[in-house]
Amino acid sequence: MTFTEWEKQVPEDLKMDVVWRIEGYRLSLFLSDACWYDTQQLIDNKRFALADQLYRSVGSISANIIEGYSRLSNKEKARFYEIALGSAREARDWYFKSRHILSIDKTEKRIKKLTSIIKLLHVMIIDQRKRN
Repeated sequence: MTFTEWEKQVPEDLKMDVVWRIEGYRLSLFLSDACWYDTQQLIDNKRFALADQLYRSVGSISANIIEGYSRLSNKEKARFYEIALGSAREARDWYFKSRHILSIDKTEKRIKKLTSIIKLLHVMIIDQRKRN
């Protein structure tokens, strides 16, 4: 499923939230949906711990972005964005480790998406630090 196809399925209540304007949030939420199916493939191959670690790290990215965005202080926002950054790097690592079960093509696409999210998070963190 493409991002555009996925976006049409997102409830309007989510899209009307101001945090929807953050590209890193949208991409990480999209990736968490894709990860749902990826982890099912890992579970089918009895790689339960790998599936758990991968899904937790991917899911943590958007969750920390939205929690950080909801904070009043720029210092707190930066802290949650840093946690999201750590989760994105962790997820990239778990996707690499999953390449033996997931296709190489799929793994490379997920890693590229995570790299884009990581770059966006770097900008968000720097922006919040400058505002302090």
